[in-house]
Amino acid sequence: METRIYKEVSFDASHRLLHYEGKCRNLHGHRWRVEIWLAGEIDVETGILVDFNVIRDVVERFDHQVILNRKDPMIACLGKFQPVVTTDGDPSSEVLAGEIRKLLDKECKLGGTGARVVRIRVWESDTCCAEQVYEDQ
Repeated sequence: METRIYKEVSFDASHRLLHYEGKCRNLHGHRWRVEIWLAGEIDVETGILVDFNVIRDVVERFDHQVILNRKDPMIACLGKFQPVVTTDGDPSSEVLAGEIRKLLDKECKLGGTGARVVRIRVWESDTCCAEQVYEDQ
């Protein structure tokens, strides 16, 4: 029987949208909120699908980081002082949802579970989020 779990994690990080014409082109920060639904078969010994701490740890890789497009020229300067998390494309809520999903799916495979992300929401404010749904995959 398939089981679903849900976890919500928040983190603080800055980003900028290199290809956006507007205020978000400038480096700025958010209190991001991530909602994640995973599905799969629970482990018969532990009764657990995925340890909630694994989900938290994956999302918290972004905590207190600067997140930039891999092609952003600002990386060279900031990289002298601190690590920079990079994404393929501008680090919008939509792109971060896909990045976090890939990381979680990879962790689930490494952990030997068949669990997979079936839905993810990334909120960059109380009123704005991106949602990706993978229920048919």
